[in-house]
Amino acid sequence: MFVNAEVTDLATRIQHRLRAPDYRTWRARVEATGGCLKPVHLSGFRKLIDRSTGTVLDRHAGTIYAPCGNRRASVCPACSDRYAGDAFQLIRAGVAGGKTIPTDVADRPRLFVTLTAPSFGAVHTRPTTRHGKPRPCSCGTFHHPDDPRLGTAIDPDAYDYRGAVLWQGHAGELWHRFTIRLRRELATAAGLRVKDFSQHARLSYAKVAEYQRRGLVHFHAVIRLDGPDGPHDPAPAWADADLLEHAVRAAAQTAQVTKTLDLDGRTEEHTFTWGQQLDIRVIHRPDQVEDRHGNLTDQALAGYIAKYATKGTSTSETPDRRVHSERHIDHLDVHPHHKRMIRAAWQLGGNDDLAFLRRWAHMLGFRGHFLTKSQRYSLTFTQLRGNRRAFQQHTALHALGVEPGSVVVVNHWNYTGNGHADDAERELAEAIYQRKRDNRATKKEDKP
Repeated sequence: MFVNAEVTDLATRIQHRLRAPDYRTWRARVEATGGCLKPVHLSGFRKLIDRSTGTVLDRHAGTIYAPCGNRRASVCPACSDRYAGDAFQLIRAGVAGGKTIPTDVADRPRLFVTLTAPSFGAVHTRPTTRHGKPRPCSCGTFHHPDDPRLGTAIDPDAYDYRGAVLWQGHAGELWHRFTIRLRRELATAAGLRVKDFSQHARLSYAKVAEYQRRGLVHFHAVIRLDGPDGPHDPAPAWADADLLEHAVRAAAQTAQVTKTLDLDGRTEEHTFTWGQQLDIRVIHRPDQVEDRHGNLTDQALAGYIAKYATKGTSTSETPDRRVHSERHIDHLDVHPHHKRMIRAAWQLGGNDDLAFLRRWAHMLGFRGHFLTKSQRYSLTFTQLRGNRRAFQQHTALHALGVEPGSVVVVNHWNYTGNGHADDAERELAEAIYQRKRDNRATKKEDKP
């Protein structure tokens, strides 16, 4: 029987690491990060000093690990999971309240909106009849759901890769223009002057970008209408879901970004708009996951968007790291369709007006954040992480038998590196992450 030598060598290195004298110390560091695959190494010390007497109550010195914080599951599943969990809490608080957000936000007009990119050429699809029976693609083939050709150009030479990348590079600006148009549409529908809208209502939203198979992003957004002071202020009497939906449709149809660009020595004017596909669903009925009309509840919606918050940054369509040269593109392990988008982004980035595209060529030209929100939609990632640190600190102080207000915490840490020493440590760290994930899943299933 053939045995892969590389697998055998890895197993041997794992055994050696498990038997190493410092294994318990190393494992404790990795456990503290949740099984991070690229931990940040910090060396220094932490002291707890009694505020009244100046006595050092506890001192820890040496090296600790901190999570890398990468949102890509392909880079670090542990940190990606943590980010998804925070995204869930952030989204849900803005939909149903909690985490300092009042629960009566659930009484406000709320929509779940999906905005898509225009078409830049025919792509392979898997259409179905209204009864769910597969129909042939326009190429004449019945595609399997896992067919890697899905979403890619049927005729690459006829596909507008330049147009697709240009749209992608301005998608974030188009979203901003959409929110401006939406406020104007709401003011008009309510019979208000646009400049007076903020005195009567506030538009709150959270959105996440998701790559489609064709390599273009579309945006999923929770849109909520509040009073002028945000989540702590009831929506005005004239506001309801129907009015909000009407305004969203009008804003999606009229929002546009126009740019005059110098491309390859020629001046060109480009106008960027949304695609024809627009999906709008009302958020209500908190007692069900989804009703027969397709209306989503807060719990289902928060999980849905949290999934896309990390899916958008772990998509197989894009490489994990930036492209540094055109030769680098030739060696990327991505579908030829997406490789052509990367190459188009790199080439367009050679123009002064579009220099940013080279920096974001590995993201197919998209340079926006994957999850963004308006200022008063809900709490922030920084607040969530701060709450987590405060809880951990309080737990540590409680274990020492001291009250938080009675001590001074002194931290002095210096960056000394990152990552694990070799593939054996990475395999063990991933096993720690998987065990923790399985334990969380088991606890969730055991809850009544």
